[in-house]
Amino acid sequence: MPRKKSEEKSEKIEKKVKIKTTPEKEVEGKELEKVAEEESLKTEKKDSLERKNELEEKKKEVLQKAKKLKEKIDVTSSEDLKEEVKSEKKKDMLIPLDDYVKTGIYLGTRVVTPSMKQYVYRRRADGLAIFNTDLIDQKIKEGIEYLSKFDAKDIILVCKRQVGWRTALKFGELTGIRVFTKKYPAGILTNIKLKDFFENELSIIADSWLDKNALKDTLDVKKKVLMICGTNNFAQGADKIIIGNNKSGKSLGLIFYLLARGYCKAKEIKAEIPELDWWISEEDNFGED
Repeated sequence: MPRKKSEEKSEKIEKKVKIKTTPEKEVEGKELEKVAEEESLKTEKKDSLERKNELEEKKKEVLQKAKKLKEKIDVTSSEDLKEEVKSEKKKDMLIPLDDYVKTGIYLGTRVVTPSMKQYVYRRRADGLAIFNTDLIDQKIKEGIEYLSKFDAKDIILVCKRQVGWRTALKFGELTGIRVFTKKYPAGILTNIKLKDFFENELSIIADSWLDKNALKDTLDVKKKVLMICGTNNFAQGADKIIIGNNKSGKSLGLIFYLLARGYCKAKEIKAEIPELDWWISEEDNFGED
């Protein structure tokens, strides 16, 4: 009895399946799958590693750029801050920095005493010590404030240095403070028998070396001392110091100008104070007590 076509077709399909599912073919299929999977995973791992490396490199680049940017910002901010501080300091100065510089007030001598060492900024090639101008300004401010605590009748200014005579006398004329130039009368503060004896509360000493007699008398009667100190001065005995070049007429003129201006303002003294140029000019510095 002839078989049905459907049975013959089914048998053919079964044979084909058996051929494709022999143990040999199955092994090859599994190995292929394994190799394919491993290859895929290997490629994935490689791609992942490469991507990771790329990300790491990019991360490093970004971090380096960020670091450089931060450094740049920090440097800029630091420089801006320094400039801002300098600018504020300049605004707060009694006079422009250029005026301090042109009078040579910052110039010291080759000798620096222990008292003045802390105020020295550096030494020039020729050995001269240089005062810090910021500290000069600060000390003059302190000097004005200290001076303003006393009444004019209780203060004397002593300046034996000739280049300071003219401006010292002008200082006295404006403020009402008694000034001694040329020669200080020894004992005028200590000897009650002297005809011109008088008592004071404060002595302004222009240079402790030249004005040592006035300094000694002031200390003997236990009165206060405001001392102008160059780099070669000792500050012993001073209650308050002003630092600066006390050897130069221009520098002394500048100091007397600032003291006169500050004192008159604090005491509300109406006085016509000459401009700075008058105080630092090269005019004859002779004068009468």
